[in-house]
Parts: sequence; structure tokens; C-alpha cells
Amino acid sequence: MSTKTIARGLEGVLFTESAMCFIDGQAGRLYYGGYKIQDLAEYSTFEEVSFLLLHGHLPSRQELQAFSQKLTSLRALPPALLESMRRYPKNAHPMSALRTAVSELGMLDADEDNVSPEALYEKSLSLIAKFATIVAANKRLREGLDPIAPRADLSHAANFLYMSNGKEPTAEETKLMDVALILQAEHGFNASTFTAIAAYSTHTDIYSAITAGVSSLKGPRHGGANEAVMKMIGEIGSVENVGPWLENLVANKGRVMGMGHRVYKAYDPRAGVLEKYASIVAEKQGHSKEYAILKEVERRAGAIYNPKGIYPNVDFYSGVVYKDLGYDLEYFTPIFAVARISGWTGHILEYTRLDDRLLRPDAAYTGQLDLPYVPLEQR
Repeated sequence: MSTKTIARGLEGVLFTESAMCFIDGQAGRLYYGGYKIQDLAEYSTFEEVSFLLLHGHLPSRQELQAFSQKLTSLRALPPALLESMRRYPKNAHPMSALRTAVSELGMLDADEDNVSPEALYEKSLSLIAKFATIVAANKRLREGLDPIAPRADLSHAANFLYMSNGKEPTAEETKLMDVALILQAEHGFNASTFTAIAAYSTHTDIYSAITAGVSSLKGPRHGGANEAVMKMIGEIGSVENVGPWLENLVANKGRVMGMGHRVYKAYDPRAGVLEKYASIVAEKQGHSKEYAILKEVERRAGAIYNPKGIYPNVDFYSGVVYKDLGYDLEYFTPIFAVARISGWTGHILEYTRLDDRLLRPDAAYTGQLDLPYVPLEQR
């Protein structure tokens, strides 16, 4: 039998190198390509961060202009895909719709199986551009409305909001969406990123690899956690009910949704950025009730869980932000995907340069050996 050490959940296992993301879970620090997430969220746009994740450096003004123009030119969906999306079941989860749409994009690409570095880069740009269009179109169709064509004069964040809600967003709304997308764009070798790389390591097409990533993100232990936070707020109902609700939760050994993280044993820096913006928007948009409930949960639950290294993560405040931007609960995880597509494609491109090996982990065999075979009629 194997004498190798088992790393449950692949905890602490290193399988490659990466210059894209550094996470210090003990100190609550996060960097993209060497830059603090707080600085990127405050001063950059999603286009700049996507360039950083794909190229390894922040763009010059000329590079950013060319990159943004390229993304803009790739936003529109094939007419055949839009027709298919009209036939998706109205009650299907938007993540299921996204998963199916990405797969169909592959079938509609005559060059689908080209995995050359040049083709992978072009397809990565196309996917980054189209994810927002797919999610926005699905939102409109579920509301019984026609999809809105992308506008070339709007930024990625502003265009996503425009296609989703049918009106041009304010500068404040655009900034809020930019911040949300930047914070969710990358986070090391999380489940969905690892799934996408594992799929791509077989040299399947990038659409299949990204479809695998979308499927992984759909799970409530990963991307679906922000939905759970909003459901938790609904269960609590009011600030006054936080205390009794928490006492019952602790007594029944339940979990506070949006608190705790596999990596962070300190305050998630992304949650700190979002909390600032959530407080501003809550006050201006009149959604202070949800924000006030979360702050009271954070205060009361923190007294119990902070000493154990359990703090709010990025999902704790993201749902309130998405709601203020006009999205219903079921679209919180698709927005996550609209951001994370930059990280997924960036990691696939990086992996092809660094290793490009087929991933093949092992398991410790615990069954029996050399059992006598008994013919079917004698069993």
C-alpha cells in the first residue's frame, strides 16, 4: 500500500508556479501580479486588471487603449447563440445558462480545437468580452425582455450594467461594478481555477476548460456562497433579531454564511474594500437595512469567531452590492464568473508557458487485492 502522505482537499499541495496571485492568509493580504488588491480596486479598471492577469504587467496608456478596443470589438454574441438562449428554460439557474452558452460558443467556433498560444490568447479575450454579454442577455430574457446589444462607447463595467438593466449607469454605479469585478477577478488556485487548468491540461479546447470552471464555480461551497449570505439576511429579518438568531445558530452548530475562508485566517482584504463601498451605496440607495444587519452579524459573530481565525470573506458584502446594482439573488454567482473569467484564462495561458503537463494525481488504495473471482451463476 502507498506510504505517501495524503493531503485532504489537496491542502498545501504545490503543483506549479505562478506569478499571478499572492495570498497571505495569516495577515489578510492579497496581490495580483505584485500589486495590492486595495490599490487595484481604488485606482484601476477591470480592463487594466485583465491585462495585468494576461500579460503580467500593468498596461501603458497605449496598451490599455488597444486592449480595451479589442475587448469591445469581441462583445457581441453570435446570432445562433442568442437564438439558442431564447429557448433556455426560464427557470434554469443563470449559471446553468452560462455553462451551456460557453459550451455552445465552442461549437460555433470553427477554430475551436486550436490550442496554439496565439489562438488561446485570442479566445481568452473573446471569452472575457462575451461573459458579460451572456449574463446580461440571460437576465433580460428571464425578465421577458429582449437582450440589449453592447455599446462600444462604454467601459466593460458600464456596458455590463447597461446591457443588464437597460439604462446607462452613473459614474458611481460603474465604479462600484468595476471594484466588484476587480475583487473577484483572481484568487490563486481555488476550486474553479484548478478545475479549469486540470481540464485544459488534457489539451482540450479552452471552451471546454472554461465550461468546467463555470461548473465548479456554481457550487455553493465556492461561487454560490454570496447567495447564501442574502438568504441569511432574509432569515434574520431585522437588526434586533441578530442576537437571538445567532444564539440559535451557535446552539445548533450552524455556520454564519460569508464568514470563514479556506485560506484567510484574518480579515479578507476584499471584504474590507467591499464593506467601504457597500456602506456608501447603502446610505445613498436606501438599502441600509441589509447593510445594518450584516454589520451587526459581523460585530456579534466576530466576538465568537474572530479568536478562531474566522472573519468575513468577500461574499459577506458582495451580495448587498450586487443587489444595489439591480441584480437578483440568482445573478450573484454569474457576476462572479464575469470577473473570474480573466483569472481562469490568465492561469491557463500561464500554465501553458510554465508546465503544460497533464495533471494526474494519485490516491492511496484502501481496497483488497487478489480476491478469488466467482462466476456470476455462483454468486
